[in-house]
Amino acid sequence: MLAPVAAGLSGCAGPAGTITTHGEGRNAPPGGGHGHGGELIEPVPAVGEDWSAVADALGRPGEVKREMLYYTGFPRTDLTVVSEGVTISPALALGSHTAFVRYADGSTLLMGDLVVAEDELQVVSDALHTHGLMQTAIHKHLLAQRPEVWWTHIHGHGSDPAELARGVRAALDRTATPPHDPSATEAGGPLDLDTDGIDRAFGVPGAEVGGIYKSLFARAETVNDGARILPSGVGAISAFNFQPLGKGRAALNGDFAMIAEEVPEVLPRLRSGGIDLVTLHHHGLTDDPRLFFLHIWAVDDAVRIAEALRPALELTNVVPLVQ
Repeated sequence: MLAPVAAGLSGCAGPAGTITTHGEGRNAPPGGGHGHGGELIEPVPAVGEDWSAVADALGRPGEVKREMLYYTGFPRTDLTVVSEGVTISPALALGSHTAFVRYADGSTLLMGDLVVAEDELQVVSDALHTHGLMQTAIHKHLLAQRPEVWWTHIHGHGSDPAELARGVRAALDRTATPPHDPSATEAGGPLDLDTDGIDRAFGVPGAEVGGIYKSLFARAETVNDGARILPSGVGAISAFNFQPLGKGRAALNGDFAMIAEEVPEVLPRLRSGGIDLVTLHHHGLTDDPRLFFLHIWAVDDAVRIAEALRPALELTNVVPLVQ
């Protein structure tokens, strides 16, 4: 977890404040595991070609992250969303995504988050249910946005990953999500942000992704989804995204992953730092430990925002996540 400032957090402080960390039936809710009397099932590595059928079903390529996670993004570039006067970048808060993980029992777990306009939500829900996929949360990431946009977390488990992907595709086809554009390139180059200052505030380096600056932290403890051990970075992340607004200012859209006893401490600490609270909810149905997720918002100098986040982050059991 994050150190070196707060007590109760693990890890070792490196030079200049850096941190060194220590090392069923189709789509049914997974059973077994801790609290269920069964043995935990380990994830297994998979390379890009192992996911070719999933890429074909989704209609776009994804990427393997940390050797086990197959990630695909679906940016809602069709939406122009304004929240509290800020036009939201797709990379800040308008990116649907899916994550597929293979397991030692030959099954595949799907987790994801879909961005849907309000008039799309019900037909998307129907498509997910028709294809045996579960919704585990329906909520918002932003305050006072126009047009109204919702986020729904999805979950599936089965022996055929392409079948899971076809269910996702059926739901996405009920939205105006643009098709994959092979000619599109991610925004790159220097950001109008003091990224070194953000890194110093968090004690770890972030990364530029799609024109925003992102700092990621994963829960330090092992997190299970039913009987399945989740790889680090799947379903248990605190993420802080900074969209440049000029002159070093940024819009922050973030997410804290917390266990129950951390929640009463983190929320007031955030408010004392001027961070707005958006939604407190679960992402999963069978996670262990049970995790609560808090979406947050701020508009200010980016370094000041990061400095306000750090004390709250230190109240949680997290480690930096390699992006």
